Amino acid sequence: MDIPASPTVATGRAGPPADHSSDPAVPDPEVGVTARAGAWVVLLGTMITTVGLSWDIQWHVEVGPDTFFTLSHLALYSGSALSGIASLVMVLMATSAQRADRSLPRAVGGTPVRVLGGRFAAPLGYLISGIGAASFLLYGLLDLWWHSLYGFDAVLNSPPHVALFLSISITMVGSIVVFAAARDQRWAQIGLLIAIPILITFAPVTTNAFSNLSLPIDPTIAGIIFFSAVLLVTGAGIMRRPGAAVGIAAVLGVLQAFLWWFSPWAAHTYAAAVGLPLRDGLTPKPPELPGTMPMFLIVAAVAVEVLFWLTRDRNLSAKIAFLLAGGAAGLVVAATLPLQQVLTDPTASVGPTTIALLAILGIALGSLAGFLSGRFTTMLRAVAPATMEA
Repeated sequence: MDIPASPTVATGRAGPPADHSSDPAVPDPEVGVTARAGAWVVLLGTMITTVGLSWDIQWHVEVGPDTFFTLSHLALYSGSALSGIASLVMVLMATSAQRADRSLPRAVGGTPVRVLGGRFAAPLGYLISGIGAASFLLYGLLDLWWHSLYGFDAVLNSPPHVALFLSISITMVGSIVVFAAARDQRWAQIGLLIAIPILITFAPVTTNAFSNLSLPIDPTIAGIIFFSAVLLVTGAGIMRRPGAAVGIAAVLGVLQAFLWWFSPWAAHTYAAAVGLPLRDGLTPKPPELPGTMPMFLIVAAVAVEVLFWLTRDRNLSAKIAFLLAGGAAGLVVAATLPLQQVLTDPTASVGPTTIALLAILGIALGSLAGFLSGRFTTMLRAVAPATMEA
């Protein structure tokens, strides 16, 4: 698959400067090792946080309310702290380099941003991930205060939880920016194949903020459709490699399989360790967070690969390519959600009206996702020049 050029290029509008002779991708081995280490530690933090969240949600479902001080919360906070510390180290390294009259290449986290009047030089990706991690820890204090006021907490859409979910999502976006800055290096391509599925898993959780509103569609379902489509197409657009979309979907499948096993096991084991019983009247259901991950994203990925190839072969504009890819991904994800529910939940029942409504919603949200994917791809590919081949 040869991904079409981004909309900025396709429409002839001015893009970022082409002369990067003074900004090599990675000028010496030490900088290259540092770039890899910082990126992978931030990614590791987001992985730990995702596992901790899946565990925590399953705990709420099968055991009940909890307090602030639980092992699942420890995983959530330690993962965010790990990403935040790595981001801070990279910002301080970039600042030190600037003060020594040299600069880190933009492949290390992206374009440097002047912070606090130029006192700090923060690579864009690490600035975003660091802000997300710092916000998460601050909202963690709010969550502690919330627990001290109301005791047990059994809902996802409390104000502290919504703020925490948004903060983690920002850190995950920063991780994607970091890897996108070095996208022509093999290690960064592998990082993108992991970072994007993590955000596909996590981003729909933030839609719980709207769960108390009277909406015609479950906001979580809308979030699953939209975020799956926009991140899948954007990931393929960033990497421009044959099989990129399929690779993202495959990694998501591996992550889903792991969480499917881990989340119930961790909740049951921890409950037994602290002497708490499971809820009465539990019925066989798929694990909560992995059960919401699109099981048939691989089908959407194949559709994206084929559409990008067809639009390139017929010399169609990038705008049309991204729009068609997003619409197809949204439709496939939406249309297969009922099948996933029936296959995994023995109590589920889905009628033809629901399937038709989901298909319409999938096309609408997918088309929006495709439109935005073209813009996001342009922005992420402008974070750093592509000068090194994998």
